[in-house]
Amino acid sequence: MDYHIFVVTVPGVEALTAGEMRALGLAGKRVGHPTVGGLEFLGPLRDLYRLNLHLRTANRVLVRLGEFYAAAFSELHKKAGRLPWEQYLRPGQPVTVRVTCHQSKLYHSDAVAERIVSAIGERLGAPATFVDQDEESADAPPQLVLVRLLDDLCTVSVDSSGALLHRRGYRLATAKAPLRETLAAAMLLASGWEGTAPLLDPFCGSGTIPIEAAWLARRRAPGAARRFAFMEWPGFAADVWEEELAAARAAERETLPPLLASDRDAGAIRAAEANAARAGVAEALTFACQAVSAITPPPGPGWVVTNPPYGVRVSADKDLRNLYAQLGNVLRRRCPGWQVALLCRSLPLLQQTRLPLDTSRAWVNGGLRVFLARGTVPG
Repeated sequence: MDYHIFVVTVPGVEALTAGEMRALGLAGKRVGHPTVGGLEFLGPLRDLYRLNLHLRTANRVLVRLGEFYAAAFSELHKKAGRLPWEQYLRPGQPVTVRVTCHQSKLYHSDAVAERIVSAIGERLGAPATFVDQDEESADAPPQLVLVRLLDDLCTVSVDSSGALLHRRGYRLATAKAPLRETLAAAMLLASGWEGTAPLLDPFCGSGTIPIEAAWLARRRAPGAARRFAFMEWPGFAADVWEEELAAARAAERETLPPLLASDRDAGAIRAAEANAARAGVAEALTFACQAVSAITPPPGPGWVVTNPPYGVRVSADKDLRNLYAQLGNVLRRRCPGWQVALLCRSLPLLQQTRLPLDTSRAWVNGGLRVFLARGTVPG
């Protein structure tokens, strides 16, 4: 049986996620063209497990249950009740239903959710329990059902991931304005770093970029130490999952390049060290509490991948132009020939570095449009 899978990404990251999918050797195949924020895929259950286990840049992995037209609540209830809910839910299991309605006769999202929950209960022979819980913060949220109504076309999906995929399990301690793990991984992949050259992050915060770099270099599957929603499905194939997990662990490697990270905030360094220990890579990372002017890179050339402050949420009232100018000066003096990737929402700040940067790649971070600026430090 093939599943109709939709991999959800941060807008702008779709091509990187597609590259990850190609590298996984999946049995299924992509369908259609990438859309903003996701990719569609047809594949067996093993592929579904493999995507959740290995994807570094995706937010979640959905399974499409079906599509149908519904212009009345009675029609919605009837057609939703025909979907194979018993493959994904047990009778009486708690569910969270998220509904979006656009240009449709059924525009009241709460009423749509009520009909979906009722249809699930009738199909399974026991009332479903509706739980309005924020899956953004829950480690083990209820089974999430997503319903989208667009021009009266209703698309129903179930989430196979559970907690969002950026929740790797290691980041309990945070610094100011933490970067999501999925976006840190996207920065590393987009920078061209392949896990063999030295890497430096002079604004490491709680350590997300260097920890993700260590996992990438070690080839550690980011989902190896967490649970997923599909593990609660009636048809969960534990033997297939254990095979995928064993193969992932067998592919890990121990040899890592120099990975250096620093921050001027002592609290951030303490958080980064604690997170690195939970991630199992403390011995692979070198942390230092120091200003950017004090960085001492290892013999290169290598990569500088970092998320410097850019005036929103952190240092909102401070003039950061001098900091960016200083960063550019330090890199030209100490890292000539190195590759650089900076995440920033302000093009004028990036211009202060006086580095030749390509700013054509734009993403969304915490609701803000940001640029991944890439280039080579002149030398």
